[in-house]
Amino acid sequence: MAAEYAKGTEVSASQTLAEIQTLLRRYGAIDFIQGERQGYALLSFEMRKRIVHFAVKLPDVTEERFKWTNHNPPRKRTLSATREAAEAERRRLWRALLLTIKAKLESVASGIEQFEAAFMAQLVMPDGQTVERHLLPKILEAYDENGTPPLQLPAPPEKGNPNA
Repeated sequence: MAAEYAKGTEVSASQTLAEIQTLLRRYGAIDFIQGERQGYALLSFEMRKRIVHFAVKLPDVTEERFKWTNHNPPRKRTLSATREAAEAERRRLWRALLLTIKAKLESVASGIEQFEAAFMAQLVMPDGQTVERHLLPKILEAYDENGTPPLQLPAPPEKGNPNA
């Protein structure tokens, strides 16, 4: 399934980043850093005495998907059109990141989840690695070894912990 959220957006990555900073400050972030390294957009902030880190793989202009149109039959793009297609995907990814962060913050503000639960994968542990880096290999291994459990309703929350 092709990604469609914010497809065709004209909002620049820098404008979206400014929106993210404003949003985070409104919800109580006290520090914020952003950069790019090795093909990733990196974003970190501190909120509620926790460090949260997002790493988003940025599009590479050399990817085949940017070199060809979606026409039937596909047509090869010019170099400038290839660059623009990659830049359009970059803008779309920044908008998707804004949506992700906004949804998590609203979930916490609405009492649906605790802060740590909403941002669990992106929480930075004392060793500097995210929870995702610690747990994802174990989760994938468990599913590979044991398969998917049957679908069922979760147990009610523990007494005294409405978001457990």
